Amino acid sequence: MKYLLLIYSSEADWARPEGQAALPDIVARHETLQGELRASGMDWSAARLANTPAARTITTNADGQIVHDGPFAETKEQLAGFYLIDAPDMAAAEAWARKIPHIPGGKVEVRAIAHSPD
Repeated sequence: MKYLLLIYSSEADWARPEGQAALPDIVARHETLQGELRASGMDWSAARLANTPAARTITTNADGQIVHDGPFAETKEQLAGFYLIDAPDMAAAEAWARKIPHIPGGKVEVRAIAHSPD
């Protein structure tokens, strides 16, 4: 089953000196995790997302569509990146999610990909 591991963190935290200092170590730890995923033989992909100023949200209502600058949700944390993995069950997906490196306060949401019945 496929799972999306959504990585949330605060762009403001990354912009602070502590966040900038932590960045090389976090990137190296992601590279290690990706090596583990490759070695596992699991089908996976991952990506870091551009910061929220580059995002656009398209809202659809009865009158049509409107394009807004920025992400849909206004929160303290932003969606920073993701891993899409093919794991046997939620417990296995959670185990991989626990390995995802992030700065203090970061979060990882684990969501199963819903499949429509054939």
